[in-house]
Amino acid sequence: MAKKHLFKMIFPILVATIWISISEFVRNEFLLKSYWSNHYESMGLIFPSEPVNGAIWGLWSLCFATGIYIVSRKFSLLQTTFIAWFMGFVLMWLVTGNMSVLPYGILPFAIPLSILEAYLATFIIKKLGE
Repeated sequence: MAKKHLFKMIFPILVATIWISISEFVRNEFLLKSYWSNHYESMGLIFPSEPVNGAIWGLWSLCFATGIYIVSRKFSLLQTTFIAWFMGFVLMWLVTGNMSVLPYGILPFAIPLSILEAYLATFIIKKLGE
């Protein structure tokens, strides 16, 4: 019984982590890379896209999925989606905006895509964790 319970906890987190990682990679490396690169270049910096940065984003994805799993035990699909999106993205954008490293031009694209990312991660966790 304990193995089944552990599987129902770990498997949804891992699948959601994979989804979040793919979503982040596609959004930031394919769709919005020029916004990031141009903004960093205007500050005399190089946009960090080394493998170590990818590994940190993978860890962020795992932490985000774990947080979604924990919140999803107490809240509905839509409530969890909103809480996760707010905690994962709105707070990150406030910090990066405050540090002047957020290219504001990405927000019209990033907001709906990040809501979709949080929703699908929550949906995966809710469905696989039942």
